[in-house]
Formats: sequence, C-alpha cells, structure tokens
Amino acid sequence: MRRLLPEPAELDDAGLLEAYRCPPGRRLRMDFIASPDGAITVGGVSGGLGSPGDRRVFRVLRALADVVLVGHGTAAAEGYRPVLPDSEVGRLRRSTGVSATAPIAVVSRRASLDPAGRLVADAVSPTIVVTCAVADPARRAVLADAGAEVLVCGDDDVDLPAALDALADRGLEQVTCEGGPQLLRSALAAGVVDELDLSVSPALVGGEARLLDTALPHPARLTLRQVLEEDGMLFTRYDVG
Repeated sequence: MRRLLPEPAELDDAGLLEAYRCPPGRRLRMDFIASPDGAITVGGVSGGLGSPGDRRVFRVLRALADVVLVGHGTAAAEGYRPVLPDSEVGRLRRSTGVSATAPIAVVSRRASLDPAGRLVADAVSPTIVVTCAVADPARRAVLADAGAEVLVCGDDDVDLPAALDALADRGLEQVTCEGGPQLLRSALAAGVVDELDLSVSPALVGGEARLLDTALPHPARLTLRQVLEEDGMLFTRYDVG
C-alpha cells in the first residue's frame, strides 16, 4: 500500500498501523466503505465493495480500538462475531502490546440482540448492548443473564453522547464505529464524531443504501489528513468538525 498524502511513501504492515494510530484519549472514528456514487453495500452487504487492502485497514482499525461500536442492523446483516484471541485481529492486537480481545458494542433502541447468538455467547470480552429505557426490561435482563453488559443511555432513544461517556468510564476511550448509516447520521448530528475513515471503492453501484440518505441539521465539515491507495481503492482519513 502506498501513501499519497501527506508524504508519499510505501507502507508495510507496521507502517499501516502507524498511519492510523491515534494519540491517547477519547476519540470516535467512523469506518465506512463507499462507492464514488455513495453506495455502501452491494446486495445488502459491504463485502462487494471491498478489497484485500480494505480488509487490512479494517483489521488495523479494530486492532487500535478499545471497543467496536456498531448498529444492530449492520451487525445482523453482516453476521458480526466477537473479536477472539486467535483471530487475525486478535493476533494483530497482541502484536501491538494490548489485549487480544476487544468488546463489540451494539446499539439497539429495543435491545434486539439475540442472547443465544454467537456475538453474545462466544464473546471473551463481553458484548455490550447500548440501549435506552424504552427497551423491554425483561429483554435487557435476559441479555445480561446471557453475559452481555447492558448500558441504558437515554429514555426514548439511545443518547450517543451519554453512551460514549459510559464507554469511557469503563476505559473504552478509543471507539471505532463500523456503521450503519443511521448511526453515522445520528453521531454526526450529535456532534460526537472526531474522524471519518472512508475507503472509496473503484465501482459505481447506484440504487443501494447510501452513506447518508437524509440531510444533516448542518453540514459536517471535513479536513483531509491522509490518503492511501492500493489497486485503485482510496483510503481517506478526515478530521470531522
């Protein structure tokens, strides 16, 4: 993989890690892939837009995160599983000197996560369910009994700033969010996004889910920090706001 901006260079695996490393402290980064026309899926999943380089960046961002945040719809559509010690991400995390596992935090207004699903049952670092008071208390209790940690943040909907505070209180400050678009919009509208890591796939799709399908209250201004390239795929890194 080669870096185009800020300084041109060829990056090996160690260089790729350093290219995405953040200074200590709280940070919410949004990790998305999209076509130039704004599509984020092909046939309902993101894999059709991906590449080997995109999968390496995906693993790097997970390796550098304290917690992976994702909406329930995306987790269900993409077949999410926990980060395990013997996975590629687990081994990469261990090579950086941190725990081989990291929790997945699933945002679900109604706490809809399956308590018997692999994301809960197989997790080494307990899966976190971020929900709100409107979610059925019995459903929340079943998830907690199955081993998930349930965070109630907000009354009628998930309060994302409160959720990020609750994660930080648990030492989970560096947050990588992997979608979906509704969560991206909510986070931008709440003003809590620090960084957008957008892979731009060399494909035109049309007619699919979009990166943002409704207008924001105000445009989110981006500052370009970095551009990498491999096989026609661009890997951009923006500061937000």
